[in-house]
Amino acid sequence: MDTVVVYSPVISPRLQYVVAWVLGERLQLKYRLEKEKEAVADARYLISYGQVFVNSVSVPRASLMTEKGVQVAAPPRGEWDELPTIYADAATNYSLPFDIFSAVFYLITRYEEYYAYTPDKHGRYPATNSILHKNGWLQRPIVDEWIEALRLHLQDAFGINIARQPFRFRPTYDIDMAYSLLHKGFRRIAGAYARALMRVDLKQISLRTQVLRKKKKDPYDAFRWMRQVHKAYGVVPLYFVLSAERTTRFDKNIHPLHPAMVRVIKNLVKEGHIGIHPSYYSAADDVLQREKAMLEKVAGCTTSVSRQHYIKATMPGTYRMLLANNIAEDYTMGYGTHLGFRAGTGNSFLWYDLERESVTALRIFPFCFMDTTAHYEMGLSTMQAFEQLQAMTRLLEQTGSLLITVFHNFSLGTDEEWRGWRQAYELFVHNKASR
Repeated sequence: MDTVVVYSPVISPRLQYVVAWVLGERLQLKYRLEKEKEAVADARYLISYGQVFVNSVSVPRASLMTEKGVQVAAPPRGEWDELPTIYADAATNYSLPFDIFSAVFYLITRYEEYYAYTPDKHGRYPATNSILHKNGWLQRPIVDEWIEALRLHLQDAFGINIARQPFRFRPTYDIDMAYSLLHKGFRRIAGAYARALMRVDLKQISLRTQVLRKKKKDPYDAFRWMRQVHKAYGVVPLYFVLSAERTTRFDKNIHPLHPAMVRVIKNLVKEGHIGIHPSYYSAADDVLQREKAMLEKVAGCTTSVSRQHYIKATMPGTYRMLLANNIAEDYTMGYGTHLGFRAGTGNSFLWYDLERESVTALRIFPFCFMDTTAHYEMGLSTMQAFEQLQAMTRLLEQTGSLLITVFHNFSLGTDEEWRGWRQAYELFVHNKASR
C-alpha cells in the first residue's frame, strides 16, 4: 500500500517517537511525517494531527507533544468506541475524540512517574498513584485496545487491510532461591532447625531432615518439571537469576559460584535464555557490573537482558544504570503489589528518556502477572489468580499483543504453601501453546 502521511505543523522528538511505535512498529505501516501543507495535498492516506482536513483521519492535538520536560497534568477523560480514554477533546469535528498520540506517550513513557511521589517501603512508585489504577483500568491493556481500535478505524477510512499482529506468549521466571533447604550452609541450616524447634514444628523438622538426607526432593526444586513442561508445549523460557554476592534480608540466593548453583545456571542456559536479576542493593557503586560479570562467567555466555529484584525500578535512574551496563532489554515494567499493565500495554517499546527528550536503545518488555503478587500481595486463591490471568490474556489475544508472565521455581515446586499452582500453570501453558 501507499505510505500513510502524518501531517503536523510541529514535529517534535516526542511525536516522532510515538508515531514510530504506533504506526510503524505496532501497525506495521509505511509512514512519513510532514509539517508543510503543500506536501500533503495529494496524499492518498492522510492523518492530520491538530487540524481537520477533508478526506483525512483527523486527531486533536494536546500540548504534551510540543512540551519539554515534565509538567504535572490531569489528562481529561473521555470515551471512544466504548473505550475509556485520556486526553479527550471536546471538539466534535475530529475523527477521533481524543489525542491518541499524547495518551499513548503519557502511558508508555511512564510520564506520571517523574512527578513527586511518596515511594513505598521498597522505594518504588506506588501502583495506587497511577492514572490507570485510579480509573480502574490497570488490568486492561488500554493502549493496545486503542491501537486495535485505530487499526479498524484506519481500515474503514482508507479502504485498506491492516493485518493485526498475532498474539504471543513469553514465560519468564525469577530464580531468587533455587532451593529451600539444600545448600544453605551450616549456620543457615542450624538457624532454621532452631526456629522450627522453638515453634515445635515437627512437620518442618521432619521435612528438613528428609531433604538433607536426600530422601525427599527439595520443595523449591522444580527445574526438571519446568523443563518437561517447556519441552512438551514447545515454549522457550527466559530465566532471571539472582546473583547477589552476599546474603541480605532481601537477597537470599545461593552464591552463584556454589557448585550446586553453577549446575543450575548451566542447565538453564542449555534449555532457554538467561538474564541478570540485579540484587536489592544493586544500584550502589558497581554492584550490578560485578553480578552480571559473575553470572556470565558461570553461564559461559554474555547476557543483555535484565529484571530488577523486587521490581525496584525508578525513572530515569534505573534505566540509565542498565544502559551503562550494556543491558539491551529490561523486563521490570510491572508492579510488585498489583496485577496489571503498568504502561497500559503488553507490547515492548524503546525507553524514552523524558529528562533528555531522547529515544534510547533500551527496549522495555512489560509483564502483567507475577505469582508472588497474586499470592502474597493480593491474597488470591489459585483459582482466583488464574482467572485474573485468563481475563488479561483474553484482552491481549483480542489486540494481537504480547503476554509476559513472571513465575518463580518455588511456586511451581512441591511446597505446601503453593499447592495447586503447578497444575494450574501447566494447564495454562498448554492452552496458550496450543493456540
